[in-house]
Amino acid sequence: MNLPQGVPMCPPGLEYLTSIDQLLVHQKVEVLEALTGFETKNKFTVKNSMGQKVYKAVEDTDCLTRNCCGPLRPFDMKILDNFDNQVIHLNRPLACDSCCFPCCLQSMEVSSPPGNTIGRIEQEWSILKPKFVIKDHNDEVVLRIEGPFCTLSICGSDVKFKVLSKDGEHEVGKIYKQWAGVLREALTDADHFGITFPMDLDVRMKAVMLGACFLIDAMFFEKKQDGAVQALL
Repeated sequence: MNLPQGVPMCPPGLEYLTSIDQLLVHQKVEVLEALTGFETKNKFTVKNSMGQKVYKAVEDTDCLTRNCCGPLRPFDMKILDNFDNQVIHLNRPLACDSCCFPCCLQSMEVSSPPGNTIGRIEQEWSILKPKFVIKDHNDEVVLRIEGPFCTLSICGSDVKFKVLSKDGEHEVGKIYKQWAGVLREALTDADHFGITFPMDLDVRMKAVMLGACFLIDAMFFEKKQDGAVQALL
């Protein structure tokens, strides 16, 4: 892949995102997790529409947190380029995701380069459908995300989260979980996602949308655990 050079206002490592309007995110199947149910660190490959590797993402958590908190666990995630340079850092704090606790909902901070916040994803209180806002570094709403009433992937169907304009009136993209086949769906939580966005979207918001994909995966498509902490949350 040829990286565009000298892109103004673009954090280093994100130049390639200026020339695309779609990303594919594939989670690596962990054999130990599939066989035993023991939660391991999530690892992903991020590709372009032609299947070329753009980034890889690696979860940074400890064993106790993963297996006690389950899909509600706090985590950091490093997103690396093809030379193993970290170009994006994601931080998800511990929080609830229940409509019963509107004051402590899910969020994720996105930094690029690490230490320089470029945006956030914040869950909005909602009863029927999952809703999120995407904010820039000035804490201003740029986009909205609205999920379906049912987030189960049934009989080969994709699960689509609509990406909407800031006023919520127009669909401008989507984050969708792709059906991965009967065996993969039944035996693992290694998922495939697609992300589409406007070509001219600020490159930093494209990176935040990538973070939103990982937050949605953790909230809705990680296998549920019976950990004590999750029982409380």
